[in-house]
Amino acid sequence: MRVTNRSLKGREGEIAVTAETLDDLWHLKYIIEKGDLVFAVTKRKADSASDKIRPEKVEKVKVRLGIRVDEIEFHKFANRLRVHGMIEHGMDVGSFHTLNIEIGTNLSIVKEHWKSDQLQRIQDAEEASKRPKVVMVAIEEGDADIGFVHHYGIEIYSHIRQSSGKRETSLRNEFFREVVEQLRHAVPEEASIVIAGPGFTKEDFIKYFQEIEPAMASKALIEDTSMIGMSGFQEVLRRGAVDRIMQESRIARESALMEDLIREISMDGKAAYGFADVNNALNFGAVETLLVADETLREGREKGEDIDKLLMEVEQAQGKVVVFSTAFEPGEKLHKLGGIAALLRFKVRG
Repeated sequence: MRVTNRSLKGREGEIAVTAETLDDLWHLKYIIEKGDLVFAVTKRKADSASDKIRPEKVEKVKVRLGIRVDEIEFHKFANRLRVHGMIEHGMDVGSFHTLNIEIGTNLSIVKEHWKSDQLQRIQDAEEASKRPKVVMVAIEEGDADIGFVHHYGIEIYSHIRQSSGKRETSLRNEFFREVVEQLRHAVPEEASIVIAGPGFTKEDFIKYFQEIEPAMASKALIEDTSMIGMSGFQEVLRRGAVDRIMQESRIARESALMEDLIREISMDGKAAYGFADVNNALNFGAVETLLVADETLREGREKGEDIDKLLMEVEQAQGKVVVFSTAFEPGEKLHKLGGIAALLRFKVRG
């Protein structure tokens, strides 16, 4: 997510963002609330005398509208977020309209009060767009390219060419060693690695990689491509390997937290679940990590519950808040447990 404008006085005001990924649209579902004012460029039918005579010829024109949000729907498989409400700024004020927010859409969100988790979501999404979660190596005999996968595209980090010789073992190992050395500098701790290319060089390289850097190589997977360079990187993207890695990475983090929670619950240990138990633990200053399902967060706000007060109190007590996606299994499990739970610093009696 790219923030293009931020104009806040305290917690009131406007933040303009551009959605760059499907994840950003998912984040916006939980940032935009009923009653917010949202501006975006959209298409609306132009009303004219000729339109009334020949309605089949009515054309839509691009206009910038500001609507007061009444309803939000996230269509994951259509890659869009639908924001519906009454027009307050632009043409046809007083009429209803639906903004279709897609990847690449720039929109402004105006709130009377920005909540802590909403501001944190924007910050996390903005930071995520700046650092690669996947590093790709496209390699063939004597040639390799390293690229960073960003939300906005692929950035070539380096090109490595074998200095001389053909397939001599020492020269080949020196070439592999140089690629590994570049990866040591290039790969962020949390990033995954895709080793791609034609032929068998990539298989030989990953064997070498596993011997020299077993921890880093454990995060690597192999993909076949017909060439290296940018074209090879694009082949990997088209096959969906990067999308799978991104999704699996999030699921892995949330699964680990759920495993910790279930283990502690089964041992009657340092865990609490359900609003009452979590509140009780919070009163003792025991909450280390609060786990909350995104749907529980949304439902609580719609019902006017004090869920935001709870989140704020956890942060003030130096606790961490993790919002789970109910689109994945760990989030579904959490939702079935009441949608809210906590890993504790110490055990609390009920």
